[in-house]
Amino acid sequence: MKRSQDLSIAHHAIVQDFKSVCRKLWKCEAWERTEKIVGEGVRRLIRLDGVTKRYANGHHGLVNVSLTVNRGDFVFLVGPSGAGKSTLIRLLYGEDKATAGEVMIDQFRLRSMTLRQLPRLRRQLGIVFQDVKLLPTRTVFQNVAFAMEVVGASRRDIMRRVPQVIELVGLKNRRDNYPDQLSGGEQQRVGIARALVNQPIYVLADEPTGNLDPETAADIMRLFVEINRRGATVVMATHARDLVNQLQRRVIAIEGGRMVRDDVRGAYGYDA
Repeated sequence: MKRSQDLSIAHHAIVQDFKSVCRKLWKCEAWERTEKIVGEGVRRLIRLDGVTKRYANGHHGLVNVSLTVNRGDFVFLVGPSGAGKSTLIRLLYGEDKATAGEVMIDQFRLRSMTLRQLPRLRRQLGIVFQDVKLLPTRTVFQNVAFAMEVVGASRRDIMRRVPQVIELVGLKNRRDNYPDQLSGGEQQRVGIARALVNQPIYVLADEPTGNLDPETAADIMRLFVEINRRGATVVMATHARDLVNQLQRRVIAIEGGRMVRDDVRGAYGYDA
């Protein structure tokens, strides 16, 4: 009985937290084709121009960072802990605003965007965190479907799209399982499915393999490669040195808030 009560309390807290995040990210509107959101002919890219982020305590998360990510790129953000990688990710989905400079995704200028305007941008974003925060009393299918329910998607679209993304992440036979019946890697796959189900153009990932063993981390990374192959732009902050070295994708290194390296086919470049 006590375990059931604890799960109920945990479920309620996570539901409220996740609803808040989803409403910020997509508001309560159904996903639309990106062409309707950004307009035909708009060049899709991420651009930072002289971006600085200074926090209230005086700490600089980023200092004068300029970079461009084109559609279809796969970019690793690397560097020591506290270097500014997560700050950059937060700027890209509007959790933080730059103190100076310009952050742009497609035609959207994030520094000047209002909270009312942000959902138009965020419908294009899928976000994967290290801490997945699945709803403990909902199945895999229900956890993924929840991301569509909170943005007002139709039942028909939910029943069509959710099985597709669950199969994509390799959990077709686990769709009726609950989070406590899944391994850590499987839970992360559910988080990835949840991020993909609203059909984002950009996938932002902040240490998605940080809590996983090397073999499971490699499986998750292969999934991101497949997502990128299918057309999504991927920007990932990571400490997964061996995987970065193996994949040889674009690598942007950040140290002390400054971009110190941008290699087209780069290596991790730091000791374990």
